[in-house]
Amino acid sequence: MPVKRADWAAGQLLELEHSSRVLADNPLKDPHVRKLHVWLPPGYSGTVAKGRGKRYPVLFDLVGFTGSGLAHTHWKSFAESIPEQAARLMHERKMGPTVLVFPDCFTALGGNQYINSSAIGAYSDYLLKELIPLVDREFRTLASRDHRGCFGKSSGGYGAMIHGMKHPEHWGAIANHSGDAYFDFVYKRDWPATLDMLGQYAQPARRAGRIDVASKARRTGTGVDDGRIKRFLESFWAKRKVSDAEVHAIMILCMAASYDPDPRAPLGFRLPFDLETGAIIDKRWQRWLRHDPIVIAREHRAALKSLRGIWIDCGWSDQYFIHYGARQLSLVLQGLGVNHVYEEFADTHSSIDYRLDASLPFLYKALKG
Repeated sequence: MPVKRADWAAGQLLELEHSSRVLADNPLKDPHVRKLHVWLPPGYSGTVAKGRGKRYPVLFDLVGFTGSGLAHTHWKSFAESIPEQAARLMHERKMGPTVLVFPDCFTALGGNQYINSSAIGAYSDYLLKELIPLVDREFRTLASRDHRGCFGKSSGGYGAMIHGMKHPEHWGAIANHSGDAYFDFVYKRDWPATLDMLGQYAQPARRAGRIDVASKARRTGTGVDDGRIKRFLESFWAKRKVSDAEVHAIMILCMAASYDPDPRAPLGFRLPFDLETGAIIDKRWQRWLRHDPIVIAREHRAALKSLRGIWIDCGWSDQYFIHYGARQLSLVLQGLGVNHVYEEFADTHSSIDYRLDASLPFLYKALKG
């Protein structure tokens, strides 16, 4: 049934403005001055700044593609914002008081994967080198990895998983909701439609009749842009309304810029498919697979085993078929002896914030002082 808002203490939501050195001069020319929302739980009393008083565990919310942490703190119809959800869970004594942090990591490509990319920006460093120290400096947090965690859905779930693997010195527990995994299933199926979309911007324009495919493929078989991607992006950024197909195309381009950046290539990244023939470019696809959680988990076994909690879940009707990657990831972790929770539920990829009712208490239990 629709959520009815209660009148219990809702905590305090603060908006900070942060000028990032890490994001300054980023390749997409996205703003380096970013707003940061921080939610202080009910009971956080006294001076806001770090000083005397009770200290709290802290959780970072990594949102999915096309999202921003700022969107998760706002009012929602027939649903709760994440702070409202956390306040309710605390009121119900399902979790204790926790500081929540909502970064803005949106980009001109619709987002990022919370990793460093020379084609997008150093968003991993932004979290680790700037936002974590800022939050620990300004608020009464339990300022150690054992009391700090991150959670997210989709790209945010991927980001949480990758950060748990690669940066366990910063994170003590993670929750991965429907996070990208098993790239051969999750991404390959989107390429034909993306190539068709980009083909609309090829020059010269297509004409019926004989085509010298070999001549065209010589220009597009290395994964570099022949101009059509640039024209598509310029058109996309100029529009006041974009289609779902265009958003999916820019999402795939964002993944390419995340997983296979190349400063020497036009636009700073390469594609894993020939723009004309659709043939996979194996060398380029291998660059993608170096970021696939199910492929790289083994090399991060020690880091994963060091975490105090790992939560993974996915709907078994996920329209991007991420449940197959989630199952494989759980199987890999089990084989590595990595303790984790894996759950499935009857839903799709969309509108599943209610799953935080399970993961937030799990994270709090793992991170509490």
